Amino acid sequence: EALASVSCAYFWRKSHASNNVLDGLNMFDGTDGYYFHTGSRGQHSVWDSRLFNYGSWEVLRYLLSNARLWLEEYKFDGYRFDGVLYL
Repeated sequence: EALASVSCAYFWRKSHASNNVLDGLNMFDGTDGYYFHTGSRGQHSVWDSRLFNYGSWEVLRYLLSNARLWLEEYKFDGYRFDGVLYL
């Protein structure tokens, strides 16, 4: 008897983040530059969202720990990355 197998991939959108200050990381510490680029460089006008500052150690730790969480806690099999041109 064959067992059915289901794979589950997580649609991970880490090229940008919510512009909303109430439910996201935007203005997390009261400034607009803790996780994101400041000024217009940190804004994505087409998606109305914030752009991560990948040169920041805090951003890299946040994103890597978030990726690990989804694999270990929720047992996802892989990721589908969105907006990689903006990474």
